Amino acid sequence: MRMIYKALAALTISALATAAQAQQYPDKPIRLVVPFPPGGGTDVVARVIAQKLGEATGWTLVVDNKPGSGGSVGLSLAGKAPADGYTIVLAQNANLVINPILGKANYDPIKDFAPIGLAASAPQVLVVAKDSPLKTVEDLIAAAKAKDGKLTFASPGVGTSSHLAGELLQQLAGVKFRHIPYKGAAQALPDLLGGRVEIYISSVPSAMAQIKEGVLRPIALFATKRDADLPDVPTFDERGIKNSDAVTWWGLAAPAGTPAPIVARLNKELNTILKLPDTQAKLRSAGAEALGGSSEEFGALIKSDVPKWTQVIKAADVKVAD
Repeated sequence: MRMIYKALAALTISALATAAQAQQYPDKPIRLVVPFPPGGGTDVVARVIAQKLGEATGWTLVVDNKPGSGGSVGLSLAGKAPADGYTIVLAQNANLVINPILGKANYDPIKDFAPIGLAASAPQVLVVAKDSPLKTVEDLIAAAKAKDGKLTFASPGVGTSSHLAGELLQQLAGVKFRHIPYKGAAQALPDLLGGRVEIYISSVPSAMAQIKEGVLRPIALFATKRDADLPDVPTFDERGIKNSDAVTWWGLAAPAGTPAPIVARLNKELNTILKLPDTQAKLRSAGAEALGGSSEEFGALIKSDVPKWTQVIKAADVKVAD
C-alpha cells in the first residue's frame, strides 16, 4: 500500500510540475523549424505564422530553415529535439506523411510527433498550355484513353505531391498517363509550353502567376471545393471523379511527448491568429487558405493520409532512386 501511495504522490508531483511549466510557457524564444529553404511556399507560410503569433502574444519565434531531402532533414531534426515546446516545426503532408512511406525519412509521422494544429492548405491543379486542345476533364479522359498510356504527364519530381495527385487521378479515372518527372517547375513548364509534354500538375501557388497571365489553362482542381482565386475552375469531384482530393497542407507539430498543456496553448494561439483577416489575407496572397482546428483533428488527418497515400504509392509502384 505504501508503494501505491508513493507512486500516486510521484504522479501528482509530476502533474503539478507539468502544469506549472505550461503556465510559465514560454519564457524563452521558440524555434520554428522550416524544412525548406527561404523563399518557398512553406517558408512564406511559416513566416506569416511566426509574425502573427509574435504580434498577438508577445512571444519570440525564431524561424530556422533546415532544408534537405525533400523536407526530411528538418522534420527529423525537429522530431529529435527536446519535447519541451521550444522546438516546433511547420510540417507538410509531402514531408511528414509521404516521405516516410517512400522510405525517404527516418521518422514515423504518428509516433514521433505531437500534432499542434492545421494551419493552411492549397490544392493541386492540372494545367495545360494555352493552345492545348484539352479544355475539359472529359477531353482529358478521352485523350488518355485514345492514346492508351502515351499521354504525357509532367510533375516536379518522383514522389512529390503533384506526382502522387496524378497517380491518384489515373487510378480513380481508370486511365494511364506516361509520367515525365522533372526537377521542379522551372524545368517542367518550358516543356509544357513547348508542347513536349501535354499536362502538368502543380500546386496552385506555383502555377497561379502563369494562369493569371493566360500562359497556362487550368483544367480542374484536386480539391473538395473550388478555389477562391480560381472560381471558374471545377474540381475533379464535380466532374464525376470522386475522392480525388489531393491538397497540400501545412500544420504545426512538436516532438512526441511535448506536455499536453503546452500543445493546447500553442493550438489555442494558432487558431486565434488564423481567424484574423490580416493573417488570412497574407496566406491567401501566397496561394494558401487559412484553416485551423483542434490538435486531435490535425492528428486524425495525418492518420487518414498515411493509408491513403500508401495505397496510391503501392498501386502505382512508385520508387524513389537512392
